[in-house]
Amino acid sequence: MTLSTSSQRASRLKMLLIFFIFLAPIIAAAFFNYIGYRPGTNGHGKPIAPQRNFVTEGVQVRLEDGSQYPWRDAAEPKMTLVALAGPGCAARCLQELTKMAAAKVTLNRNVGRLRLLYVGIPPVDADHDGIRNYWQLGQVQGTGLDSFRPAGADTVSAVLVESNGTALAWYPAGFDPTGLRIDLQKVIH
Repeated sequence: MTLSTSSQRASRLKMLLIFFIFLAPIIAAAFFNYIGYRPGTNGHGKPIAPQRNFVTEGVQVRLEDGSQYPWRDAAEPKMTLVALAGPGCAARCLQELTKMAAAKVTLNRNVGRLRLLYVGIPPVDADHDGIRNYWQLGQVQGTGLDSFRPAGADTVSAVLVESNGTALAWYPAGFDPTGLRIDLQKVIH
C-alpha cells in the first residue's frame, strides 16, 4: 500500500507543524534573552558593581554594647539588611524602618535567617517606638558605608548583605518597601 502524493504532503506538513510548535517557544526565549528581557529575574534593589565584601574590606560597625558587628554569623548563615540613615532620622525615616522590619516578619519560618542592622544616629524617639526590639543599632568605624548613605534629611537607604559579607543590592532613599519584601522572599528561602 502506497500513499498518494497529496497524502504524503499532508503528512509532511503536519510533521513540520508539530516541529514548529515545539521549536517556537525556544526561538521566542532566545529572542527575549537576546534583547535583555528576562521577566521575574530582576530585583528591585540596585546591583552593587563592582561587587564589595565588607569582611575583606574591613568595614567595621560598633554596636551599642561596644562589640563589633559580625558580618559572618558563626552559628548559621544569616543575611543582613543594613539600614543607613541620612541626617536627622525622624518620623519618615522611622516609618521606613518599620516597613523594613515588617518585610522581615513576612519571611515566616525563615525570619531567623535575616538580621536587621541600623547604622547611624538612632532615630528620634527610638526608645519610645521600640526600634531596638527589631534592629541592632551601631555606628560604622570609618567610611566603608558612606557611598550607600543618603544625603537627604529624614531618609533611609538599605543594603542587603549576604552571609559571607558580600553586598548584594542597594536600596537608595525613597525605595519601595514592597519591592524589598519581594527581593527578601526570593533570596531567603
